[in-house]
Amino acid sequence: MRSSSRRPEQVAETLRQVITEALSRRVRDPRVGFVTVTAVLVTSDLSHARVMVSVPGEEADKARALEGLQSAAGFLRSRAARALSTRIVPELHFELDKGLEHAARINELLEEIRREGTS
Repeated sequence: MRSSSRRPEQVAETLRQVITEALSRRVRDPRVGFVTVTAVLVTSDLSHARVMVSVPGEEADKARALEGLQSAAGFLRSRAARALSTRIVPELHFELDKGLEHAARINELLEEIRREGTS
């Protein structure tokens, strides 16, 4: 049986939906707070998933949220197992998505340049 090349994408999308739903309704860890799942990247063998998250606040808040997510990983993985039709349920690894922060910082800098140009 050959696995489809779209399989990791399908699994990633299912994981994103399951994790997002579980974080908003089921995970009660106060460390997690307002976490947004921005992307899920699944390896081609479906053994690992990088869950990219955006967390508002200071660095300490982000570190606490990642700890909370990592401690909820087993619970989230068991929820995912029910939603996935695969034999393998990927191991979840949570990482901060710096893309949004980076974009916001670039916008700030561009705005400063614009203001300096008009003065």
